[in-house]
Amino acid sequence: MNTRRLLIVDDVSQVRTDLRTLLPLTGDIVVVGEAANGLEAIHQADVLQPDVVLMDLEMPVMNGYEATRQIKNQLPACRVIALTIHGYPNALERALQSGADALIIKGAPLVNLVQEILRKE
Repeated sequence: MNTRRLLIVDDVSQVRTDLRTLLPLTGDIVVVGEAANGLEAIHQADVLQPDVVLMDLEMPVMNGYEATRQIKNQLPACRVIALTIHGYPNALERALQSGADALIIKGAPLVNLVQEILRKE
């Protein structure tokens, strides 16, 4: 399986730390960077050229919906996985309209997140 270069975007530093620690344990995921808001995410995506961006949707400065839209415009081949605590249908619809390739609810089994990051599309 090909290694996936991942950018983690979340305004909660502990979430970023936990994901940065756990996800590389699969051996197929390399965390290339982190961002705490949408503006940082756009810059980091441009510089780092990740294969996948794990994007929190609700953040200060710029939300994940707008950041996803801009990243997908800059890097159409980059997969964006929306990560949110909001499981309501409107969040999924908004994420998909913004260009997200998938949506994972925070607290879902880690294996689901890993499978989505490693998915080829």
